[in-house]
Formats: sequence, structure tokens, C-alpha cells
Amino acid sequence: MTAAPRLSVGLPVYNGASYVAESIEALLGQSYDEFELIISDNASTDDTGEICRHYEKLDPRVSYYRQPVNVGLAPNHNFTVDKARGELFKWAAGDDLYGRDLLKLCVEAMDEYPQVVLAHSWTAMIDGDGTVTKALEYPLATAAPRAPDRFRSLLFDTGGDDDGGMMRTDVLRRTAMKESYHHADRTIIAELALHGPFYQVPDWLYFRRDHPDRAERACPTVRSRCANMDPRRASRLRHPVARLHAEYIWGYASAIRRAPISRQDQHECYRILAEWATRRIRPGRVVGQQGADPPAVQTAQISVAAVVAGREGHR
Repeated sequence: MTAAPRLSVGLPVYNGASYVAESIEALLGQSYDEFELIISDNASTDDTGEICRHYEKLDPRVSYYRQPVNVGLAPNHNFTVDKARGELFKWAAGDDLYGRDLLKLCVEAMDEYPQVVLAHSWTAMIDGDGTVTKALEYPLATAAPRAPDRFRSLLFDTGGDDDGGMMRTDVLRRTAMKESYHHADRTIIAELALHGPFYQVPDWLYFRRDHPDRAERACPTVRSRCANMDPRRASRLRHPVARLHAEYIWGYASAIRRAPISRQDQHECYRILAEWATRRIRPGRVVGQQGADPPAVQTAQISVAAVVAGREGHR
């Protein structure tokens, strides 16, 4: 076995034939190349497997795995972490694009600021053709030195694509990892923030693609979204919607209990959680956070073709 790289990039994918080649090329064309790319194919039924195997043959940094059955989005994500050998880890998506300096700048930030547990860049939305449609502000206080301040901002403020950030692998593995209840993607980020501050590279280098086949569009209900995360959640008897909401709140409470913070900070975080939950509880049901994007800024100066490897011929 070759020596472990500093960074592991996990790319979980399912039926991503339309865009996965572009995403892989954007990653393999990074200016920072000391990484392994771990692709986990969640039993795709299209040409995803053939495309990924092609890149595995082309580049020794690529490892391709195929799940025998659809295990769900969350276990498929976690599988890539299990396979990771690097001290740093990043999840990538098979339909998004990445500026060629994204990994380099995030690694540099992690090296310069040892207290930082996650580094990422600003996010711009792109359409199916890779044209920027919206650039998003980052309003969260995840760089705050105090854990309760970071936790409060993640609960009460809107925005951020931090689940695509670069993380310290040992810290990520101390969290609950990807779960499959309602809004489980938010609790893992909150738990990471309890371990330390985040850093945002001040440039648009992450391009999140919005297209009709995105899981968020294909799964409009709480149950369908959770079943997409883990097929076992499709059972109405074993996983009623009330449980999917309750596990969401309990996920935050469990994160606070596990966090390496002082007893005083723990108590403050529990108070923040109680305040947040009280505002969202209605008779007979629990209402989660709204999923609206943060405010947009002007996009005229953002060129995907100029910063993403493999896009040089696009306009």
C-alpha cells in the first residue's frame, strides 16, 4: 500500500452520469494534488460506474467502490470516511464543481490555524450548464472563538454549505457522522462547530449545481428525504415522522453531550437548544429550520471557466 496522503476526498454518488465526469475532472485538476479520491457508487443503474472506472484507470489517486445494493445516502457518505487514510477529509458531490485552488487554500488554512476544524470557501450556485446563477453570502458566525456562539449561529441563522468543507479526519470520526433523520446534515455541522471554529476562504471556489434531478427536488417530503438518506426510514411503523423530527432535536443534544467543551459552555449550549426548540414546537408537531438560501450577491465577476479545471473551453 502506498503512503497515506494528507487529504482524502470522498465522493459518494448515485446515478450521476450526467455530471460526475465534470466533478471528477475538477477535483483531479486541483493545484493541490496530495490527496486520494474515494468514489463510492451507491449501486447506480446508469453509466456512473463505467465513468468512474475510467478515471480509476487513468489516475492512481482514484479508488472506485460499488455498493452491492442501494444503502442510502448517509451510509454511502460514511463509507468514504471509513476508507479515508488522510489526516484531512472532504466530502465532494458528483454534480458540483470546484475551483482549482480550493483544496490548496483550505489545506493552507488548516495548517495556519490549528484550532480550525473545518475550512471551505464561499458558495455560488450554478445551473446544469455550469453557469453561475447566484452567489451566496456566508452569514454564519462559525469563526467565533466561543463554542456557544458558533452553536447559536448555526441554529438560528441561515446559510452555509459547510458539509462540503475540508475537515480534520479525527474530529469528524468523533462525531455521530452522517445520520438519516430530518435535517441530519445540520446536526453534524453543529457538532463539528462544537469542536472548533471554521474558516471561510474569501472567494467563490465551490459551485453547487441546481438541476431537476437533485435529491432535494426528487424527495419533497420529510419521509422521502429520510428514506433517501437510509431506505430503512421508509417504514411508517418503525419510523413515524414524529420520530424523525424528535431525533433531529436529540441529535443536537447528543452533540453537546459529546463535545470537548467546558461544563459552563455545555450548559449554555443546552439553553440555546431549549430556546431554539421552544420556538419551533407547535401542538402535535415539531417544525424544523427553514431551508432558504442566504442572501445572494452580484455574480457578474464570477467565471466558472476561469477557475475550474476542465472547464476552460466553456463559456
